[in-house]
Amino acid sequence: VPGPCDPEDLLEGVIFGAKYLGSTQLVSERNPPTSVRMAQAQEAVDRIKAPDGESQPMTDVELFVSTQRIKVLTADTQEAMMDHSLQTISYIADIGSLVVLMARRRLPRRSEAEEKRLYKMICHVFHSADAQLIAQAIGQAFGVAYQRFLEANSIDPSQLSPGQYSRALEEQEQHNAELTHFSRQENCKDVCIRKQKGEILGIAIVESGWGSILPTVVIANLMHGGPAERSGQLSIGDRLMCANGTSLVGLPLATCQGIIRELKHQTEVTLSIVHCPPVTTAVIRRPDSSYQLGFCVENGVICSLMRGGIAERGGVRVGHRIIEINGQSVVATPHEKIIQMLTQAVSEVHIKTMPASTYRLLTGQEQPLFL
Repeated sequence: VPGPCDPEDLLEGVIFGAKYLGSTQLVSERNPPTSVRMAQAQEAVDRIKAPDGESQPMTDVELFVSTQRIKVLTADTQEAMMDHSLQTISYIADIGSLVVLMARRRLPRRSEAEEKRLYKMICHVFHSADAQLIAQAIGQAFGVAYQRFLEANSIDPSQLSPGQYSRALEEQEQHNAELTHFSRQENCKDVCIRKQKGEILGIAIVESGWGSILPTVVIANLMHGGPAERSGQLSIGDRLMCANGTSLVGLPLATCQGIIRELKHQTEVTLSIVHCPPVTTAVIRRPDSSYQLGFCVENGVICSLMRGGIAERGGVRVGHRIIEINGQSVVATPHEKIIQMLTQAVSEVHIKTMPASTYRLLTGQEQPLFL
C-alpha cells in the first residue's frame, strides 16, 4: 500500500509530533464531494485559528496513527485527549502546516420530504511541519487495514470490492445498539452497599471482552450471603463502571480487582453500574457467504476478531463463549458443527454469547474469586 510509512509499522502504530489548536463541530451529509469536505475543513480552521496578530493557544501532543485507531496524547503526561476508531474518520485535510481530522457520528434528523442521514462532524485542528506527511499516513492506514482484512479472510479483491463491503458495514447496526443501552438513564445507576469494616463485597468479576464499546468488567458471580447479594441491587451480567468514585472503564482486570480489594476497609461502598443481561445477543447482517464473518472460534469460544468487520459491528466479543446460533443451542455441540453452522449462516445471523469465564463459573468448571 503506497504511503510514507512501512505498512508493518502501521499495524502497531506510528507517532507524529504536533500542536493541538482546538476542536469544533459541524453537521454534514455522510459522503459529500471532496470540494465540500475541503470547505468544511477550512471552516473548522477559520473557527479555531486565532486572528492575525493574536496569540494562538496550542498544546504539544503526539498523534498515534494505526490501522485500528487514531489517538491524541498529551506530550508530557501521555494522557489520551481523544481516541477515534479508524472507521469513524471521514476525512483528513492538510492545509499548509495545518492538519484537520474529521470524525463523525450519526444524528437522528428527518427532513420534510424524506429521512436524511446527517452526521455531527467533530473537527480537530493540529499544527505540524509534517502536516502533509501525517495526512498521507492516515490515508495509508485505511489502505493497509483493508488489505489485511482481505488477507486474513482469504478474500480475492476481485470478488468483493471495498465499496461492496463498505455498503455492508453501513447496513450493519454498529455494536448492536450497545451505546444506546448505556446511554439510557434507567439502565445506569449508583448502588450503595453497606458492610462491616474488613468484610469483602462478595463479587467475582470478569472482563467484558475485546470489542466492547465500553471496555470494563462484568459481575460474574455473587457470594451467597455477602454484602453485594444482601443489597439486592446487583445481578450477574451487570457492568461495573466506577467504585467509590474511581473509574474502572478500560482498566485491566487485575487492576480492577486490586481497586475492589481495597474497598474491604470501607463500611460503605458506592458502585456505578449499568444493568446488562448475562447473555449478549450479537446481530450480524451478512448478505451472502462471500462476506466473511471476521472472527475465529475455538471450542465454542471466540478467540480473535477482525477490527471493523461486520461481526465486531454486530456485537461479537473476544473471550465470549457462543451459547446459541439462530435460536439453536450449541452448548454441547462439537467444534466442527459450530464452524459449519457459522459458515453456512447468511442474511441476519443471531448469536448469543456470554464471557467464557462467566460460563465456566455458572457451570461449576471454575471456583469464583470473590473480592
